[in-house]
Amino acid sequence: MDNAKIKTNITSFCFNPFQENTYIISHSNKDCWIIDPGCYTLQEQKILISHIEQNSLKPVRLLNTHCHLDHIYGNKFIADEYNLELGIHEKELNILQHASMSARMFGAKIPEACEPGYFIKENEQILLNDISFDVLFTPGHSPGSICFSNKAEKYAIVGDVLFSGSIGRTDLPAGDYDTLIKSIRTQLLILDDATEIYNGHGPSTTIGEEKRTNPFLR
Repeated sequence: MDNAKIKTNITSFCFNPFQENTYIISHSNKDCWIIDPGCYTLQEQKILISHIEQNSLKPVRLLNTHCHLDHIYGNKFIADEYNLELGIHEKELNILQHASMSARMFGAKIPEACEPGYFIKENEQILLNDISFDVLFTPGHSPGSICFSNKAEKYAIVGDVLFSGSIGRTDLPAGDYDTLIKSIRTQLLILDDATEIYNGHGPSTTIGEEKRTNPFLR
């Protein structure tokens, strides 16, 4: 890729007992998105804030790929800290509103409630300054899972849809294996093989690598 064309930077943080990947996507002009803030403790909140301050970033969007417990712990904190509205897919609303029930099921801390300020629709494009991201609708792990695909720079933030050598679990409420496989095949595997996949847990991978080696996709 021509470095002159790269306008965004991706930073990940592994947070909370579920070892969830939180992402900051920053534009060269310092505007940034915070995606799936999983900060669970005061120390994790400070790590996120410190990165933003040290790099003079300006958060302009708060987004969830989906609303499972581990991806939403920092929603209220970020929304309040930067006066941002939460953006999710409408089909995740029920998952979000039952977060306290999920927390009790896992014996984890109950996250502070943070209602969405707007809904993101599948197939729309959202902008980080002059960079366009396609919103891909990828249900199966969760009913309203979405991915954010930057085709120009060949990467996507995919939540828990696709992992290195694996796929998202489908045994949680409203999960469905066949739906997830269909989402991966019709929305992600059609991307360029060089597309970097930044997921919700573990290391990043590429579309080409998963086509070649992922046992769930053979």
